[in-house]
Order: sequence, then structure tokens, then C-alpha cells
Amino acid sequence: MAQAGVGSRREADQLITTGVVTVNGKVVTELGAKVRPEDIVHFGGQKLSIEQKRYVLLNKPKDTITTTDDPLERHTVMSLIAKAGTERLYPVGRLDRNTTGVLLLTNDGDLAKKLTHPSHGAQKLYHATLDRALTVDELHKLVEGIELDDGPAKADEVSFVGASKREVGLMIHMGRNRIVRRMFEALGAEVVKLDRVMFAGLTKKELGRGHWRYLTEKEVTWLKQMKDAPKNTKDERGGRRTRLSQGSE
Repeated sequence: MAQAGVGSRREADQLITTGVVTVNGKVVTELGAKVRPEDIVHFGGQKLSIEQKRYVLLNKPKDTITTTDDPLERHTVMSLIAKAGTERLYPVGRLDRNTTGVLLLTNDGDLAKKLTHPSHGAQKLYHATLDRALTVDELHKLVEGIELDDGPAKADEVSFVGASKREVGLMIHMGRNRIVRRMFEALGAEVVKLDRVMFAGLTKKELGRGHWRYLTEKEVTWLKQMKDAPKNTKDERGGRRTRLSQGSE
């Protein structure tokens, strides 16, 4: 049922136990019951079929909501990928309204869970432009850990991007709400512009703002085989590593 796009595996289990699913005309309430390719499965009077897995990479523009539906009828990412297929796709994680960059959308629930689960933590690289220059000590604080209202947060690596110390590249695998913006705010710096240039190894290279593409077979295989994000590493002197390769395009 989850593969047919009805809902998550947990939601499918709940539906099965309530007796609203039939296989070949018979009600099935047993979890884990085997279904053969030739079997006919109905839910709510509708025949189910397994959806083709879709993996779409979007270069999200500013002023776009990361949601599948918005009651206020604001511009959402779903309108940008309307021609990607008939499958019901979901954003993997979120980018807030004014954050731009790499966003993955898919109907592969297992992969989405893997990439957003705290124990896996797909790494994300952000290019932040701030309202003031940061100091080297403040960069170290971002890696050592910043105390936020909902608990401590730390970057995996950070560095200045280019000559300006108002532009910072930040690698992180935590996925809490507005975490990057809030980390800078805790230092007394406001994020003027935030762009995600990498998510789980995927970049927006040659992908214009507001445009999308399907992942290649190689990229999908990479994501499925990807291991947990590495923990913060230490440099040769035993200190936290703050240097990061340039994160801008």
C-alpha cells in the first residue's frame, strides 16, 4: 500500500487492521500478508497499483513554499514540478520560504526517511550571506556548538567563502526547523541570503533557479547505498575542523 502511494508504512498498517483492504475480494487484516503480482488489491473501493519510483531534483527559487498543499494558495514547490509525472511526490525535508537551492522530491518513502532520520543525517552544504562579517572565533563556535531554544546545534564544517567574511559556507547534517538561520542569529548575525548548494551529495550544477531534473540511475543508487553522515572530525592539533571547501557556485 505504501508503494501504491496510499500513505506511509505505518499508516498502511493501521488501514489494514481496520479491515478496509481486500485482496482478491477478501478482507485482509493480517499485517505482513504476502501479495503476489497477479493479486488484485482494493482500498476504499479503488484498485491499487504500485507506483513507479520518481526522484526529482529541484533548484528551489526564493518566495516558494516547501509543502504539498498550502491553504493560503501561495506558490509551492509542487507547481514547479507539475510535469515531472503523475505520481504523488513529497519534498525530502524542507527549505523555508526565502531559502533557495537543492531540494529533492520523491515518492520513495524509505529513501526519504533514511535521508531525514537523525541517525543518518544526510549532509547539507549552505552558502550564507550575512548582514555583518564574522570572526574566526565565531566560526569555531558554530562547529563547537551553539545553544538554541530546542537544544544544542553544531555544524560539521564551516569556512569563509571568497574574500568577504560576510559570506560563510556551512556543512551540517542536523535537520531542525530553520536551524542554519537560528545558529547565525545566536551569534547576533542576520542571514540576508541562504542558498543550499548540496544535499546528500547532490548539487544544482547546470540546473537553473526554478528548474528541475530527474536523478540519474547512478545518483539513485548512490543515495540508497549512502552511509550515515560522518561525525565532526578533528584536525592534526586535536581541535575541531572549521575549514570547508568553498561552497558557492
